[in-house]
Amino acid sequence: MSASDGQYEVLWPRSPRRVTKQALAPRLASLHGKTVAQLWDFLFRGDEVFALLEEGLRQRFPDIRFVSWREFGNTHGKDEREVLASLPARFKALGVDAAISGMGC
Repeated sequence: MSASDGQYEVLWPRSPRRVTKQALAPRLASLHGKTVAQLWDFLFRGDEVFALLEEGLRQRFPDIRFVSWREFGNTHGKDEREVLASLPARFKALGVDAAISGMGC
């Protein structure tokens, strides 16, 4: 094919999929008596947002328990790979049933 005929060879820019889809964990029926982890990337105002979320969720679910973002560290910092890799074991040890992850900017 010549460039002068108006046709050009192109390649698809996406790479082949490396990860297969996995089913999501089942949604909790309720937050009554559950332990919720707070994960924060230390951006925006997560400290303020999590305080407000706790207040609102405690009004609806008085027996809810929270594990503070302070317990886990920055999920978007220089140690993010280690922090994220440690979450399953930490969640299990802390009895975490669900997590709220935020904030971004």
